[in-house]
Amino acid sequence: MPAVTAIGEILFDVYPTSKALGGAPVNFLYHVFKLTGQGTIVSRVGYDVLGENVRRFLISNGISIEFIQQDHKHPTGITNVTLDEQKVPSFSIDSDRAYDFIENTSELQTLIENETDFLYFGSLAQRSEVSRNTIQSLFGKGIKYFCDLNIRQNFYTKEILIRSIKSADVLKVNIDELKQLHNLLVGNKFDMVRTSLVLMSQYNIDLMAVTNGAAGSTLIRDGKTNHHQLEVKEVTDTLGAGDAFASILCVGYLKGWPLSLINKIANKFAGEICKIKGALPEEDSIYKNFKMKIIDD
Repeated sequence: MPAVTAIGEILFDVYPTSKALGGAPVNFLYHVFKLTGQGTIVSRVGYDVLGENVRRFLISNGISIEFIQQDHKHPTGITNVTLDEQKVPSFSIDSDRAYDFIENTSELQTLIENETDFLYFGSLAQRSEVSRNTIQSLFGKGIKYFCDLNIRQNFYTKEILIRSIKSADVLKVNIDELKQLHNLLVGNKFDMVRTSLVLMSQYNIDLMAVTNGAAGSTLIRDGKTNHHQLEVKEVTDTLGAGDAFASILCVGYLKGWPLSLINKIANKFAGEICKIKGALPEEDSIYKNFKMKIIDD
């Protein structure tokens, strides 16, 4: 299995009565690690209780904290989560958090150049100049790149989006994010497949995934499309479902699975995450059947 690294935000999803570790990069990397036994997370936390909780959680799960920087000035990230009647989350994300100040170190450059085959990143952690410069300095290193945009609130610019998708071999967006890209970069009447093909051609994207909640997901590669829809019963919340989907998308892509298989397994895994509270499962049993599929391949 090629070496996967994820860089970006680590934060806590704060509910009215509880909080849980989150942030797309750490959710994604956690799943990849549990599924394959390897993976590196790069981020920054505050020198505070939440930051220590992050470090302890990762260590207890066997994930290295070598590239989890500590910030004495800025607190660990948080986002306030509210769920609608369909259990779909909306986010209110605090600014000026530790993950906005990920330092560009020689050790980080060495990790990417010598020990990474596939780098996952998004747009949220690029909202601040420091982390943006660090993340973008890692582009063009002769490795594969996975961009999961995660457009949130007003934490993006047209320039950030273009630079990100231009660097991506794999691009994952939800339907609303695709419409935003369409309005910014394509224009004319929106059509999911046509817009995706235009973006793929214009920015040299190898594989594109468009997720649309309960309506399923569409994968596009080499001009071919595959759609898969899975009915999930007993939904607790959909928080982290997209990150679970992304983890299987990553593994399947690196293993050369056909689109139909990637889409089917990714939807199934995301569906399992929808049945639990929060983005990350408390028990590893959820990974058992999916690991067997990966190992058997």
